[in-house]
Amino acid sequence: MLVLGLIPARGGSKGVPRKNIRLLCGKPLLAYTVEAATAAHRLNHVILSTDDDEIAEIGRRYDIEVPFLRPAELARDDTPMLPVIQHAVRWMQEQQGELFDAVCLLQPTNPLRTAEDIDACIELFEAQDADSVVTVLRVPANHHPDWVYFQSESGSLSLSTGGMEPIPSRQQLRPAFHREGSVYVTRSNVLLERNSLYGSRLFGYPMDGRRCVNIDEPADWQAAEEFIRRSA
Repeated sequence: MLVLGLIPARGGSKGVPRKNIRLLCGKPLLAYTVEAATAAHRLNHVILSTDDDEIAEIGRRYDIEVPFLRPAELARDDTPMLPVIQHAVRWMQEQQGELFDAVCLLQPTNPLRTAEDIDACIELFEAQDADSVVTVLRVPANHHPDWVYFQSESGSLSLSTGGMEPIPSRQQLRPAFHREGSVYVTRSNVLLERNSLYGSRLFGYPMDGRRCVNIDEPADWQAAEEFIRRSA
């Protein structure tokens, strides 16, 4: 199975300006994801998708291939990730003649994932003949969907599951997870033909919550710094 590793890193950022190349404990944030990707055994080819010349240059400095500059219309604040991935896959097919069975999306804002996490996600994907695999975290019991209510316009509450009564005890709650964001592996035909990042056969790879951070604001940056310093 051939898997393309794709690292998307645009130039714009509101919460933490220029965060993809800002130094985190001495090296650019982008470098953590590049190093994990290039150390993974199950990625056949790894590329960087960016609209920014400076980010592209720093990526090359860390030995990551930058085969194109992403079009500006795919680098806005409100650009969904799916068309960014589709653009990269089609570019590799049309310009370099490279066809991949799956794409592994690795966002630089999750710097604490490891090469072992990447390989494990791909191995799960292959073993389960999945449409996609995503890293996940367990939902705490007090936030479990069977105990969560939605509020109507009138103010009345109804269970998010559609049930009439909440599950009575914690021990009866079935496992529930939410996306963690470090790794997404998706079959190429699901991306291009079904226009989906997930498809219908989705599996989750549980992550250790102690080393999960998605950098979106300064507090997240501080959490990542603290973890890296403690782990040094």
